[in-house]
Amino acid sequence: MATKKRTKAFMGMPAPLGYVPGLGRGATGFTTRSDIGPARETGDISDERHAPPTKRREDDNDDDDTDLNDSNFDEEFGYGGSLFKNDPYEKDDEEADQIYESIDKRMDEKRKERRERRFQEEVEKYRQERPKIQQQFSDLKRKLADVTPEEWMNMPEVGDARNKRQRNPRQEKFTPVPDALIAKAVSATEQTNIVDIREQKYGGFLTPATGMSTPSTEIDMPKIGQARNTLMNVRLSQVSDSVSGQTVVDPKGYLTDMQSMLPSYGGDINDVKKARLLLKSVRETNPSHPPAWIASARLEEVVGKVQAARNLIMRGTEHCPKSEDVWLEAARLMPLDLARGIVTHAVRHLPQSVKIWVKAADLEQEPKAKKQVLRRALEHVPNSVRLWKAAVELEDEDDARVMLSRAVECCPTSVDLWLALARLETYENARRVLNKAREHIPTDRQIWIMAAKLEEANGNDAMVDRLIERALASLTANMVEINREHWLKDAIDCEKAGSVHTCQALIRNIIGIGIDAEDQLETWIEDAQSCQNENTYECARAIYTHARKLHPTKKQLWLEAADFERKHGTREQLEELLSTAVVSCPKAEVLWLMLAKSKWLAGNVPLARETLSAGFQANPNSEEIWLAAVKLESENNEYTKALSLLKKARLHAPTARVYMKSVRLHWCLNDIPAAKELLEEALKTYGNFPKLWMMKGQISAQQGSNGFDAAREAYLEGIKRCPTSIPLWLLLIQLEIDNGQLIKARANLEKARLRNPMTPELWLTSVRLEVNAGNIQQAKVMLARGMQECPSAGILWAEAIFMEPRPQRKSKSVDALKKCEHDPHVLMAVSKLFWSERRIDKAREWFNRTIKIETDNGDCWAAFYKFELIHGTEQQQIDIKQKCINFEPRHGELWCRIAKDVKNWKLKTGEILELCATQMPLPN
Repeated sequence: MATKKRTKAFMGMPAPLGYVPGLGRGATGFTTRSDIGPARETGDISDERHAPPTKRREDDNDDDDTDLNDSNFDEEFGYGGSLFKNDPYEKDDEEADQIYESIDKRMDEKRKERRERRFQEEVEKYRQERPKIQQQFSDLKRKLADVTPEEWMNMPEVGDARNKRQRNPRQEKFTPVPDALIAKAVSATEQTNIVDIREQKYGGFLTPATGMSTPSTEIDMPKIGQARNTLMNVRLSQVSDSVSGQTVVDPKGYLTDMQSMLPSYGGDINDVKKARLLLKSVRETNPSHPPAWIASARLEEVVGKVQAARNLIMRGTEHCPKSEDVWLEAARLMPLDLARGIVTHAVRHLPQSVKIWVKAADLEQEPKAKKQVLRRALEHVPNSVRLWKAAVELEDEDDARVMLSRAVECCPTSVDLWLALARLETYENARRVLNKAREHIPTDRQIWIMAAKLEEANGNDAMVDRLIERALASLTANMVEINREHWLKDAIDCEKAGSVHTCQALIRNIIGIGIDAEDQLETWIEDAQSCQNENTYECARAIYTHARKLHPTKKQLWLEAADFERKHGTREQLEELLSTAVVSCPKAEVLWLMLAKSKWLAGNVPLARETLSAGFQANPNSEEIWLAAVKLESENNEYTKALSLLKKARLHAPTARVYMKSVRLHWCLNDIPAAKELLEEALKTYGNFPKLWMMKGQISAQQGSNGFDAAREAYLEGIKRCPTSIPLWLLLIQLEIDNGQLIKARANLEKARLRNPMTPELWLTSVRLEVNAGNIQQAKVMLARGMQECPSAGILWAEAIFMEPRPQRKSKSVDALKKCEHDPHVLMAVSKLFWSERRIDKAREWFNRTIKIETDNGDCWAAFYKFELIHGTEQQQIDIKQKCINFEPRHGELWCRIAKDVKNWKLKTGEILELCATQMPLPN
């Protein structure tokens, strides 16, 4: 096979510039004239020997097209670009690029979380230092929801704070032109064709100068008005463009609107004209129609033409002399002296009109004149109750009695007049008056109630019940419906008036009307509670008394009555009630305990022991009574008796609570070996009772570092037996935190949340753990997760309020109140928020709202008490402390931690309150 001959690369290419063949070997070339042309030396090189510039390839322009931007520069590799640009891009290169790209992507993902977290921290730090305008005014924008439409319309417009030069940088300044100058300018451009007023004055004519027109000295007012309107239009055109993009004043319709407005009316004059035409048509069509005259007069009064209104209404009195409304309207529009004359004319036309007589009495200034007018009115209208009442009010007691005697003769069906007369009469006369009233009005219950009040006021309590019974029988016989609600309202009014026996008689006789037997108990308890809300305690006591007579064995009824007496009655009333209750319900242990506690608080310990003994006989081996007896003895320093009672209880009524109280008493008496022995004995039988494990761990933890492992083992064993006991988990976590084992504490918290989902106490502990460790960002993350899992947890919302920066706390509290409106933790957090802002009255109001909703949370009482210690008076401090003692709170994080400490086992409620207030931190 023949091989292809290879050619040199330079063959066929033009010679370089200035190349002479053989010149390097010493050869000399020659040229002819035809080569170099004329006038050239031999050594010159022909221009034709120069190679023409070759066309550059696109690759040669790469250096010029290189991106020299700073973003394309790298300190190590310089400007971007490929070193191997001319080489082919093979599959290995593509695979290598993919590997490098995947490595870069993976490294970027590893740094992404750290980069985002750092960016978020910088943003939060920036927002804390410079919050958005939207965040600063978020609380103010929420208040706009409470603005009424009237307040919104009355809100003043916001003015432009810039000065005049800034508002109108290019606007020219105009000075108002005087009217005389405008008139002079107008007259200077026209020929005078009118007679000068000076010529008329002196009886001659002034000869104008040659070639000049004489200006007139007469002022042409129409032209001045036109000039002023022109100037106003120019000014309005400028004002209309003073705000870019808006038209502030309508220059075309402004003057027209001003002319069509009535200063006193504020409406459109065209509407007034239309109304006048319509009312005029009505008056002419039917001149004896009183509303047309009244409407016409009021229209003129509204537009400010009072005299025209008076003229119209007086014409109305001529056309409608028998209409009392027209006469009353005329008297209202006229001045006082003229109104009296109008009323006099009205009385002549309408002597039976009560309204006109009352108007005539009102127009009089002196009481004597009023009496004369009303007495004259009663001569014409003797059966008017309104006139009699008005006349009696002006008289003294003796004259009023005489007038009322006449009034009941003229108006025998008026209950008010009969009752007023009975109030003014003596006892015997009042009875006669009320008897006559019942004869004339046999269907009214107020007369019977008044009679009962009269008998009670004179000491005839036995007669009160008879009267109420007779009243119900008589009204029923006269076909009167007995409305239970109305009679209850009358009973409440009687108690407020001081007629206690009458109100009780009413309750006894009407409380059961219209109620089914199965609904009686529930209905009566609701009625008693409504009476308590009305502060009518005697009515509520009467309801409970009647209910107990019919249902003596209902434990719930006795408890409601006892709670009522505890709040609103005396100690004697409470003990009397409970003494009756334990006889009617001897198996109700709580009633025995309440009676014993009342006697104990009164200082009568022997009677309290006897009560508990009687209760124990009625309820043999009752755990509650055993423990109450133990508490009574231990509180009175009878520890030997208390231990003996506990020993008997463990023998005859062994329960987990009995063992727990036994261990607790030994522990408080510092008898630790006996307490541990009892614990081991109890845990063999009652291993599922979490409080025993909690006590075992706490006793071990008291020994310091030596008992740390034993306490942990006790808590872990207790959690195995009782995995749902949140206090047991919290004690284990707190033990780890106290010993610096934060990692174990976090792990235990995670386990607790997995086994007990939707438990806000565990989330709160996690948040506080991270806060104490300095991990604020992680604490916020945990709080967000907890609020997502428990959206209505008040303790988490309360914690979230104070974890926000100060500008955002108000908005967070509003969100918390929307989610948990009646949660005591949220209400207390809002109270502390106002406290931190030094809004004392507002904070006190919210503290009161908190303890009203939740009386069993000791932390709320402690925070309120500390607030009053700093900002309140001594009396306010005493009141809060006494209320706390009365309610005896038993819950609350800080309260339980102090109250259940063995060092404080003998402290009373007031002492615990003071200790809690001391340890309660101030809001920051």
